[in-house]
Amino acid sequence: MSDQHQPHVLELRNLHKRFGGAHIINGADLQLRQGERLALIGPNGAGKSTLFNLISGGAAASSGEILLRGLQIGGMSPFQISRLGLARSFQITNIFPRLSVADNLRAAVLSAHGDRYVFWRRLSSLRLVNLRTQELLEQCGLQASSGMLAGDLSYADQRALEIGITIAGDAGLILLDEPTAGMSRDEAAAAADLIRRVSVGKTLLMIEHDMDVVFGLVDRIAVLVDGRIIACDTPAAIRNNRVVQAAYLGSMGAEQP
Repeated sequence: MSDQHQPHVLELRNLHKRFGGAHIINGADLQLRQGERLALIGPNGAGKSTLFNLISGGAAASSGEILLRGLQIGGMSPFQISRLGLARSFQITNIFPRLSVADNLRAAVLSAHGDRYVFWRRLSSLRLVNLRTQELLEQCGLQASSGMLAGDLSYADQRALEIGITIAGDAGLILLDEPTAGMSRDEAAAAADLIRRVSVGKTLLMIEHDMDVVFGLVDRIAVLVDGRIIACDTPAAIRNNRVVQAAYLGSMGAEQP
């Protein structure tokens, strides 16, 4: 962000999280700039999903600060944080399988705008909601599947639908938790293209294990090991960082494009 007087979109300051005697997040510091895409990587058990839970309100930090555009959000509920412009997806696909694809997206749009269905108001009359639903179908490449039950979609299309649900409220900060997990190489590449499209003009923080996706998509990479951010830099710098190679990437650094 060029204006040094504006706060970062997201800032973590000396963040800690303990579960009993286990110290999962151990003094994490991170700054996320307006409009950038940042990937959080690290070995299994490093604390990545715990960090996402702290940011999105699913858990409370033991100490430290979480700032969203300069506002302290630690201790707020997920609903309150969502209303401030943060949207999050999860590792496990989270859709309504017995609703159509379009109805999944329509429900997400209604929820994002604080609306709910009432029996005396026809959904067809909600012009702006329906326009936004159509826009999401097009963004996610799901127009041809709009009338299908979401549970009948392929796994990759279900993940695309979940991304559509996540961005339905037009949040400025998007958190994606392993969006390409379980996908083939071609499916992951298509998902990366989708993420690139829907994150234009927004700020993205994602957990991802597919290094082809990470190195091809993001502006910066943060490496979490044992609950600490040990490096945060451009993909090229992370690829050649000996400390990161030893802790996580290993020989992968020399193989990435």
